[in-house]
Amino acid sequence: MDRIRIEGGRRLDGTITISGAKNAALAVMPACLLTDGPLVLTNVPRLMDIESMITLLAQHGALVEDAFAPHPNTASGTADGGATRRLTLRAATIASATAPYDIVRKMRASVLVLGPLLARHGHARVSLPGGCAIGTRPVDLHLKALEALGAEITLEGGYIDARAPAGGLRGAEIVFPTVTVGGTENALMAAVLAQGETVIENAAREPEITDLATCLTAMGAHIEGIGTNTLRIQGVTALHGAEHAILPDRIESGTYALAAAITRGRIRLQGTRADLLQAVIETLEETGVTVTPEADGFTVDARDRTLRGVDVMTKPFPGFPTDMQAQWMALMATAEGASMITENIFENRFMHVPELARMGADINIHGGSAIVRGRAHLSGAEVMATDLRASVCLVLAALAAEGETVVNRVYHLDRGYETVEAKLAACGAAIERLRA
Repeated sequence: MDRIRIEGGRRLDGTITISGAKNAALAVMPACLLTDGPLVLTNVPRLMDIESMITLLAQHGALVEDAFAPHPNTASGTADGGATRRLTLRAATIASATAPYDIVRKMRASVLVLGPLLARHGHARVSLPGGCAIGTRPVDLHLKALEALGAEITLEGGYIDARAPAGGLRGAEIVFPTVTVGGTENALMAAVLAQGETVIENAAREPEITDLATCLTAMGAHIEGIGTNTLRIQGVTALHGAEHAILPDRIESGTYALAAAITRGRIRLQGTRADLLQAVIETLEETGVTVTPEADGFTVDARDRTLRGVDVMTKPFPGFPTDMQAQWMALMATAEGASMITENIFENRFMHVPELARMGADINIHGGSAIVRGRAHLSGAEVMATDLRASVCLVLAALAAEGETVVNRVYHLDRGYETVEAKLAACGAAIERLRA
């Protein structure tokens, strides 16, 4: 199993080009199952989770063409791989309605084939999902939404078996009791081919939802209220092919912004949008960091700053994202004073705390909150990643620590961060991958 070795204590300074959003791409890709026409996606990141989704869609019958083109934001001295990925997905027919356990267990986003298969094919058999072990994250809200559209659903042998009525799905009012990103995505994709009108109340407002709705609209769907918590969909009989550019990855943007802050350096982030993570930027500025918006991104400058601790509470968008909580904790471990971090989205997302403690971080957990008392220095150590965001949290801590850190089980990192070593090394980090 690969590991990453980092020699800490170096101030980062440079430019990083942000990749396409993993979570947006994973939601948009299954939309190819809604039409027999080609769905062309650009700015697709090169990640393990994307490969898993390609494998899943291929076994459902989608033909996949993979190509690269020079990245429009590539500049001298940057590290982004130099190319942007272009995927052409075409599911002329549905070859199989089953999403098997061996694929779905690797990635929770696999459950997003459920809505499209049900809407177009009338039947879907999807294994209960896996992914990061950061809480139960049940799919019951997905299933209740699809049942509201007329689906008959049974659970047997670890699989969800969903069938549409003889006349197809029917429009309905769906009211989510709590905000669910995946549930909103599945309901939206099912509703675009349902008969009549569907209204989704308390819909998730994350940028990835907006990206999916924008793509579906380009494919011929009729959706009102995009970007709000009420989506109104007028069902159509068929969708057509389209071309869509995946939006920039807001979590990657936030992670590298914190890499600049934790090393007291400066990084220019290009190919991204500040509005996608305004809560993170505003909170980062409270610590004493300067964030300067630019035409194609923003610059984070923490040089010669004494950062102070700032409390955060994770919330659905536009609040502080749960996917930035672990990274924020690493930063707060090096800030002056104490801070409280409260996790409101997932009940088991502090698994990185013992590993940060191995590096000298002073963190105490009280229920769903963590009290972090900043220290002047962290120390390098051998640590182990437990999930995707925890893995990059340890990388950030290692960049600031004195001495050498080795991060084990970095396959989690490869699920969500494209060429992370190259991007950080281009800004002056002493980082290398140790191949198994």
